[in-house]
Amino acid sequence: MPSQNITDGSSQPPSRRASRIAVISPRFPEGGAVGGAETLLRDLAERMRLQGRDVTFLTTCATNHFTWANDLQPGTRTVSGLNVRFFPVDEDRDTELFLRLQRTISAGGVLNDEEESAWINNSVNSVSLYDHLREEGANYDRIIAGPYLFGLTCNAALIHPDRTLLVPCLHDEPFARTRIVASLFARVAGILFNSRPEMALAMALFHLKQKCLFVVGKGMTPFSVDPSSFARTNGITAPYVIYCGRREPLKGTPLLIDYFSAFRARTSRDVKLVLTGTGPLNVPSELESHVLDLGYVSEDKKHEAMAGAVAFCHPSVNESLSIVLLESWLAGTPALVNSRCDVTRHQCHASNGGFWFRTYPEFEEELCALLDNSALRDTLGRSGRDFVLERYSRKAIDALISDSVDYRLFERI
Repeated sequence: MPSQNITDGSSQPPSRRASRIAVISPRFPEGGAVGGAETLLRDLAERMRLQGRDVTFLTTCATNHFTWANDLQPGTRTVSGLNVRFFPVDEDRDTELFLRLQRTISAGGVLNDEEESAWINNSVNSVSLYDHLREEGANYDRIIAGPYLFGLTCNAALIHPDRTLLVPCLHDEPFARTRIVASLFARVAGILFNSRPEMALAMALFHLKQKCLFVVGKGMTPFSVDPSSFARTNGITAPYVIYCGRREPLKGTPLLIDYFSAFRARTSRDVKLVLTGTGPLNVPSELESHVLDLGYVSEDKKHEAMAGAVAFCHPSVNESLSIVLLESWLAGTPALVNSRCDVTRHQCHASNGGFWFRTYPEFEEELCALLDNSALRDTLGRSGRDFVLERYSRKAIDALISDSVDYRLFERI
């Protein structure tokens, strides 16, 4: 497989092996439902540890991404062989000011420099984590921080920017167009992207000369489940579509509910909708008996539910890498994705593992095709699985991690 790292070739950083690594994330994914970015960063840390590197995971004591309360005790403990240090979230943040500035940015408003600083500094921060980096950061060969949209990431990354690699999990959104975020991308030593569309977005938004840019992603572990088990266990006798993840407008769940309702009304076909994940779900009363909301479930149960579905529908427009989409392909299930998301559309096109829709009529036509043609479903699902096994195998990702963390530049564009 060809290299995924990119540089403009104007300067070549050292390529010595990075032995001591710090990975920074706002939360540590340990049980329960935690975001894909945190899961990605933990996986990255664990893969580097298995490569024989000395890895320390630096995170906060928070578990809830709404309150950011310090639910955990500060200190150091070992989790599945990984050294994790927990630092308290600063409790003196002005949440009202942060939310007001956040709403202004989200609505397309422009902040001045002082307001942008106030926005970042009243986001999630940890002075004690920053103090650790100032005192011991010089001992780390590399500092890897992400995702971009947190004060913790922005402020920690700029303590030792010359040895920091950013894992931005970048979306095409107003926050990415702030000057303070542009400065973050410009000052770090390199950037680890999850997909080529994400990297293309960054290159369009920011001046990235003399930067090491790598496309890495996440290693996926194959699994095998009985595709009939979930429906049998839950008494489902009709075909169903599945969605897994957070329920919120940016993830497209209101759109999915609207399209599902329209599909049943227009086609009179008895199709169910299964959802796993967290967050509020507003289902019209006439649909309640046709929607199975499982909430948070185990990985095994989620994979069983994926394997039995007609399609995995991912209506989100904001993704840098969809882990659940890759999981659905490992389950042999074809995908229906929102064509306004460059990343998931690219993944479907590259894998030949699914369809993409921009409007409801396209959604209806594609879902009908999957319902009516089992051979088509099998072909798309098999193509998607083959794609994941090749591009996102542990072996392939480990090689990309080594290339990026050690700054090995063997392909130039």
